[in-house]
Amino acid sequence: MSELVTLNGITTPVLVTAAGERAGIRFLEFFGSAIRNPHTRRAYARAAGDFLTWCAGAGVRSITAVQPLHVAAWIELQTQTHSAPTVKQRLAAIRHLFDWLVTGQIVPHNPTASVRGPSHSAKQGKTPVLDATEARQLLDSIDVTTPIGLRDRALIALMVFSFARVGAALAMRVEDVYVQNRRLWVRLREKGGKIHSMPCHHTLEAYLHAYLEGTGIAGDLKGPLFRTIGRGTGQLSATPLPQANAYAMVRRRAFAAGIGTKIGNHTFRATGITAYLKSGGTLENAAAMANHASTRTTQLYDRRRDDISLDEVERIRV
Repeated sequence: MSELVTLNGITTPVLVTAAGERAGIRFLEFFGSAIRNPHTRRAYARAAGDFLTWCAGAGVRSITAVQPLHVAAWIELQTQTHSAPTVKQRLAAIRHLFDWLVTGQIVPHNPTASVRGPSHSAKQGKTPVLDATEARQLLDSIDVTTPIGLRDRALIALMVFSFARVGAALAMRVEDVYVQNRRLWVRLREKGGKIHSMPCHHTLEAYLHAYLEGTGIAGDLKGPLFRTIGRGTGQLSATPLPQANAYAMVRRRAFAAGIGTKIGNHTFRATGITAYLKSGGTLENAAAMANHASTRTTQLYDRRRDDISLDEVERIRV
């Protein structure tokens, strides 16, 4: 059984091609038109590919023959190897795909409609968080006598002080750092293409000024704000810094600073929100600053209870 390599590396599974050319086109349109976020597109494509490959192995001959029992059996298998949030995301992927195929009159009904995912409720996120002392320790440990040091300090500070997602930070152009009302502002392009502007904390303002002036990119308004380092030159290139490189940088900087917490890019968003709330900030303002649609999402980043728990544990004396 062969698969056709098609749009952006996404393959058309044999169960789709078996349903005819219209089915193949509609399948590709789902990923090319209905899903705009590249990370979501990759995750949904992986889930759909895995599910349809499993269906083919179970004897299903066409996507039009997929039944709720197939979906339920696959979801049950997923719960044995994946976390509940991941399984729920994978179910959402194939549910949205079949909704798209139903409206396109490829399949008569959505076989996922009656299938429930695993129960999951989270009041606190799992992202590792630094306390204010550790965050300052990390920033102060960076050697800013080089372009790479200026870049790394500015990027980490941006995520801490503006609550920016790493994807939004790395998508910034130089022109997205601008002056308004005699204060430096940053413009972030968040999920769904939303533009979110924030005034800079005075520390972030100083770090961004130092980065732009120290690397000479201030005049390249349309160029990427955060860039890779040219091989063998030690200077910034014109290539945007990939997210994987940012993660590697964060891990390297944390290790050099003697921080044992296994942090990632998302750590700084949670660190900034927690530090803000500890200083008396309100959950509503934190949600607005983080560009969250609901304070329920912001609460996942609020790690103030970690300190309370530690204090209480230390009461145990034996």
